[in-house]
Amino acid sequence: MRLFLTGGTGFLGSNIIRVARERHDAAVFTTVHSWRQASPVDFDFAAVDMGDRASILNAVRVFRPDVIVHSAILNDIPLMYRDRKLAWRSYVEATHHLTDAANELGCKIILVSTDWIFDGTQTGADEFTPPNPVNYYGVLKVACEQVIAERARNGAVARVAGVSGVHWLRRDEAQPQNAGFGHFITATVSGLKRDGHFIVWTGKNVNMCATPSLASESAVQIMRLATSDHQGIFHCTGGESIGRLALARIVAEVFGFAATSVREGELPASEDLAGVGIPRDTSLSATWTASQLKAPLMSAREIVTRYKQQVETGQL
Repeated sequence: MRLFLTGGTGFLGSNIIRVARERHDAAVFTTVHSWRQASPVDFDFAAVDMGDRASILNAVRVFRPDVIVHSAILNDIPLMYRDRKLAWRSYVEATHHLTDAANELGCKIILVSTDWIFDGTQTGADEFTPPNPVNYYGVLKVACEQVIAERARNGAVARVAGVSGVHWLRRDEAQPQNAGFGHFITATVSGLKRDGHFIVWTGKNVNMCATPSLASESAVQIMRLATSDHQGIFHCTGGESIGRLALARIVAEVFGFAATSVREGELPASEDLAGVGIPRDTSLSATWTASQLKAPLMSAREIVTRYKQQVETGQL
């Protein structure tokens, strides 16, 4: 299989590359932005301007993939609000160009999307629940999903949620806590190891409940989509919805800290994304996806335990 990946040197992308190479023996090409190679890698890469149609079409035509996985994002919410045209080009127009390239070559395209397409009141949303985003990031992802639904001849959407895990190209990179659920397990471990305790942020503008995912398992689910005929929307997540404090206590226990080493505290004013709606409860149901992909769903404890094994062994 030949896999054309966008954002492969990012966090989730590094897991997709590793699963594709180790479990599917795929030839992988990834677009890069500012990444610089520091050690030998087993994939091809080149700088591709994700806002430029000709650059995208040319890169895809040269590599001639069997499948395109579009995981690249503009990972800067304040910048999205400052320059909405840039964000639209980076998300929606890039998805449009990649879809056209997939149609031209007759290959499948998979868009990586997010639980933030929901407003925080649609708890337990499944693959068929209508979206209702409360921030521009969610709007952009919904628009990208519509491009796939309406334009792709062979397309799928892989929604991920609250993703934590190992960044295989930057294993020493520390991930701080944020108002979302992404990297929460990683941030909790880092805080416990550094300080012996961890403050779980709470407040009105915090994603307080989600369905956490392990990056490598989301990558496994995405690659099952890549190697199958499935089309439509899929929730490539874990199988258990959980609150921040409860998840932090599991992390503490698995990593050998007392449950009392984690407690709640208000979101620092410096971290509040003023004017940006943060969905409070983005819990999802992924049972339909699990039945379609024949992929067992992991509990929160299983995710944390597997993450610990990956940190200690360096293996998937």
